[in-house]
Amino acid sequence: MGLFDKFGKKDRSRVVVVGLDGVPYTLLEDLKNSGHIPNMAAIFERGYFGQMSVCIPEISSVSWSSFMTGTQSGEHGIFGFMDLQPGTYKMYFPNFTHLKAPPLWEDLGARGMKSVVINMPATYPAREIDGALISGFVAIDINKAVYPPSLIPALNERDYHIDVDTARARQDHDFLIRDLDATLEGRQRATDFLWDEIDWDLLMVVVTGTDRLMHFLWDAFEEEAHPYHQAFLDYYNKVDDFVGRVYERFSGLEGSKEGRNQFYMLSDHGFTGIKTEVYLNRWLQENGYLKFAKEQPQTVMDIGPGSTAFAMDPSRIYVNLKGKYPLGTVEASDRERVCQELKEGLEGLTFEDGNKVAQKVYFKEELYSGPHKALGPDVIVLAHHGYDLKGKVASDNVFGRTNLVGMHTQDDAFFFNSTGTACRSIFDARGLILQSLI
Repeated sequence: MGLFDKFGKKDRSRVVVVGLDGVPYTLLEDLKNSGHIPNMAAIFERGYFGQMSVCIPEISSVSWSSFMTGTQSGEHGIFGFMDLQPGTYKMYFPNFTHLKAPPLWEDLGARGMKSVVINMPATYPAREIDGALISGFVAIDINKAVYPPSLIPALNERDYHIDVDTARARQDHDFLIRDLDATLEGRQRATDFLWDEIDWDLLMVVVTGTDRLMHFLWDAFEEEAHPYHQAFLDYYNKVDDFVGRVYERFSGLEGSKEGRNQFYMLSDHGFTGIKTEVYLNRWLQENGYLKFAKEQPQTVMDIGPGSTAFAMDPSRIYVNLKGKYPLGTVEASDRERVCQELKEGLEGLTFEDGNKVAQKVYFKEELYSGPHKALGPDVIVLAHHGYDLKGKVASDNVFGRTNLVGMHTQDDAFFFNSTGTACRSIFDARGLILQSLI
């Protein structure tokens, strides 16, 4: 068997990566200092632990795609949870088949290395991997979310859940807590199983329940009198137990004590509380940039003649160019002028508290490069914390609220690695992991 035996390859590096979806650096600092995450607190003392920025817009499908490929949207082709079919206003849900750059485990597979990837968002439907892949959010069918499919019976036996039932969890927070616990327990069982089942070089597992908890119950963390305050802390303690168990197994791997093996943790964005939601399409309507063909439009597919621009969730604005869109009105020569108008208008948008909504307004050319840049939005807004940008069209006002209480942030993700090497941008994380393995 040469370099191989039943315990795996000898004299090689192995890497474990734990992703905590949406978890802010500042929250972990608070929980660490207050004693609620003792395992992670101890781990963070053994390497570099710091703040990390992510992509814009700061949403999971784009951010995890940027992490796994080390590229931005103009190269990997994913711009949002919903994207536009070229030359139309038709929206589609981009999935793993639309990713145009290779994820890091495919690079490893080309070098004869095996990977186990558990619950990675934006990897549905699962495709062939040298090892094992379980797709994460948004995976709708377990039978298409697992490669190789022969693993599905074992996952079902371990009561593996892809995600919590977010539709029910929005309304029923008791159910949310129960479903979060059950999903995390299933994730642990799957991780233990695949840890032993496959002789891996890279093992990655992502916990998405953290993101769900904070969308629905961020205020429970901030307010000690909140009825779910203790439940919020308890869930993070369970996540800490999960991380501690993974780290304990990592520490027992041959080579970990000698520093050949490396342990990484990261999030794909930060989180904060919502002051107000901001409906960009309504702002475009009120300022004469957008018209709809229906009195009660449902999506941007209901756009009407005479429109100059339209917005897609969460913060992307597209100029309605002639020749690019069926009802395009803007000449290519006028695009730059329209973008500048939009930028100046959005920079002046203020909430009732007198604070500006936009932290910065970007043009496409500032964020994107590569073969797919033309598919991206023309103007992208980065909001100040608390102003949750939305692309929905069924709104009578620019500002409003739903039952979501937490929103993503771009500047407060976290990164940890046991090498002690800093990583301040999610675009650089992939390269550090590959360096640990190759």
